[in-house]
Amino acid sequence: MAIDCLVLGAGQEVGKSCVVVSINGKRIMFDCGMHMGYTDHNRYPDFSLISKSGDFNNALSCIIITHFHLDHIGALPYFTEVCGYNGPIYMTYPTKALAPLMLEDYRKVMVGRGEEQQFTYENIIDCMKKVTAVDLKQNVQVDKDLQIRAYYAGHVLGAAMFYACVGDSAMVYTGDYNMTPDRHLGAAQIDRLQLDLLITESTYATTIRDSKYAREREFLKAVHKCVSNGGKVLIPTFALGRAQELCILLDDYWERMNLKVPIYFSAGLTIQANLYYKVLINWTSQKVKDTYATRNAFDFKNVHQFDRTLLDAPGPCVLFATPGMISGGFSLEVFKHWAPCESNLITLPGYCVAGTVGHKLMSGKPTKVDLDKDTQIDVRCQIHQLSFSPHTDAKGIMDLVKFLSPKHVILVHGEKPKMDLLKSRIKSELGIECFDPANTETVSFPSTHFIKSDASNAFIRSSLTPNFKFPKDEITDTPSLHVCDERVSEGILTMGKGQKVKVIHQDELVTMVGGGKTEVEFGYCFGLNLCSLKNVSKEVRVSNGDDSLLGVLNMKLSDEFGELGVRDCKGSLEVNSFRVRVCKNDDCPHRVDRDELSERLECVFFCCNWSILDKSIAWRVISVMKNMDL
Repeated sequence: MAIDCLVLGAGQEVGKSCVVVSINGKRIMFDCGMHMGYTDHNRYPDFSLISKSGDFNNALSCIIITHFHLDHIGALPYFTEVCGYNGPIYMTYPTKALAPLMLEDYRKVMVGRGEEQQFTYENIIDCMKKVTAVDLKQNVQVDKDLQIRAYYAGHVLGAAMFYACVGDSAMVYTGDYNMTPDRHLGAAQIDRLQLDLLITESTYATTIRDSKYAREREFLKAVHKCVSNGGKVLIPTFALGRAQELCILLDDYWERMNLKVPIYFSAGLTIQANLYYKVLINWTSQKVKDTYATRNAFDFKNVHQFDRTLLDAPGPCVLFATPGMISGGFSLEVFKHWAPCESNLITLPGYCVAGTVGHKLMSGKPTKVDLDKDTQIDVRCQIHQLSFSPHTDAKGIMDLVKFLSPKHVILVHGEKPKMDLLKSRIKSELGIECFDPANTETVSFPSTHFIKSDASNAFIRSSLTPNFKFPKDEITDTPSLHVCDERVSEGILTMGKGQKVKVIHQDELVTMVGGGKTEVEFGYCFGLNLCSLKNVSKEVRVSNGDDSLLGVLNMKLSDEFGELGVRDCKGSLEVNSFRVRVCKNDDCPHRVDRDELSERLECVFFCCNWSILDKSIAWRVISVMKNMDL
C-alpha cells in the first residue's frame, strides 16, 4: 500500500493551506484555506484536481480544519456551499465557535473592496452546520477504517494537530503550531506516535528566535518611545491570537508605568473575540487558568473600542487594527492616514504573505507603497518589525520531527529557499526522508501494512516447541535445565481463492498442493592430518580404522558440543541433522582442495552432510575439526 500526498495549497509558499492525503484507500483533506495575496482564481486551491467530475462527496472521506485562520479555513464555505461538498468536516470546539467570525469579517472586507462575493453570510452559517466539533485526544471514528485524534497545537485558541490512522498506517498533520508557551497559550503537546508520515508547517524554517522576554522589551521600548514623542502606533494584527497576546503585554506595561495614553481595538470583532477567550479559558495557558479565579486576563483595563472619528484626532494612541497583513479592511485605511507622518510608528508583529502591504513594508524601508495602479502612499513613518508570530521556529520544528521520528516528512507552509535548508537538516541530522512539494504536486511512498491471518494447529504446535539446553554449572559441574527458544517461527503464508489468509507448517504444504516431499542436503568433504587426530589424546592408541578415527573425533566433539549431544551411530557421528563419516571415495563430489590434499600421505578425509536448518551448527563442527589440524 502507498500514501499519496497531493498539495493544493501552501506548497513552497505561505497561504491557502490545503493538502489531500490518500492513505490505505481513504482520502482526507487537511485544511481548506485561501491566499491573502490574491484576488483572482489563485485565491483558492484548485479543487478540480480532487475530482474532475466535481463529485467531491465520493472523492473525499472527510475534511479536517486545524484552526480558524483564513489561510486554513477561508475557502471552506465556498467548497461546501458553492462546490457542493456535503461530507464530514471536523474541527475543535473553539475553531467551530470562532471560524464564523473570521469568515464573516473577511466577507465584509471583500464586499468593501468591491470584489465579487465568493460566498454569502447564509453560506457561512450553512457550512458550519455540517461541522462536527471534537475535543483534544478524543478518538473519532470517521468510518470503520478511519480514526482521527486532535492534539493541542498552541498557535491560536483551538488550534490542533491531527492524527489520522487507517489500519496499520498512520500520519500527523500539524497545521500551524508553537513549541513554546506565551502569555495566553500553552506549548504544543502530542504523544509519541508510530508514524509513516508527518506533514509540518515550516514558516520559520531557518529562524532561531531570541528569548521571548528580549522581544517583548524591544517591542515595549519602541511603542513607549513613539507615544512619548506624541506619535500614533498602528499594530496591524488579526483579531484573534496576537491581538490578545499583545494586549495582555501592553495592559500590564501600562499599569506598571502608569501610562495614560489610550489603547484601542478597531471595530467590535476583537471585543467579541475576547468574550470567547473568557468562555474558552481551558484552552489558554496554565498561567491564565491559574489566575482566572481572581482576575480574567482578557478584562483589559486600558484597552477601549475605537471610534472612526478619532482617526485624525491629535495626540498619541496605540491602535490594534485588522487584518494583520494590511491586505485591506480598516488596517489599510489607517495606514493611508498615518503612514505619511514621521512621528508615527507601524509595528508588524507577525508574518506577512507576499503581495500584501505588510510584506512590502517588511522587505525594506520603502518611501512609497503602490496600493493599486492609481493609488500610491508616501511612507515617512517608522517601521518596526518584530517576531511575535505564534509559529514555531526552526528549533521547534526539528524538536518535533526528532520526537515523533516518522518514516517520512513533508514540509508545507513556508518559503522554498528556507524549506530546502530545513529539508537538508532533517535528512542529514535525523536521517529521515524529507520532501517539500510545490502546489499541485503529488508525493508518494509506501505505508506500513500488516495482514491479519489465521494459523494452522500444526504451525502453532511447532512454534510452541522449545529448545532444551543443559549448560554445566562451573562450580558444581552439574547440568541445570534452561528452557529457551532462539528460533524464529517459520511458516508459509497461503491464501486460496475466496479464503482467508493463513499461515501453515511447511509439512502441510505438501498435502495441500498434492506433491511429494523433497529434502535438500548440503555436503562438504575435507581432509585432516592423521597426526592431528593422534595428538587429541595421548592415552588412546589411534589406528587407521574408521571406528578408531571416529572415536577420537567423538572425544573432541563431545567436549565442544556436549549440550547438543553427539551421537555415535554405525560408521558416523551425528549432531542434530549434521552427520560426519570417514570418506574413502576418491571421486567424492563434495571433496575440496583435492590436488593439495592428495600430496599429504597421512591424510584422512571426512565427508559431512546436513540440512539447511542446521547450517550454523555444521560450520561450527567443521571449524572445530579443522582447528585440530593446526
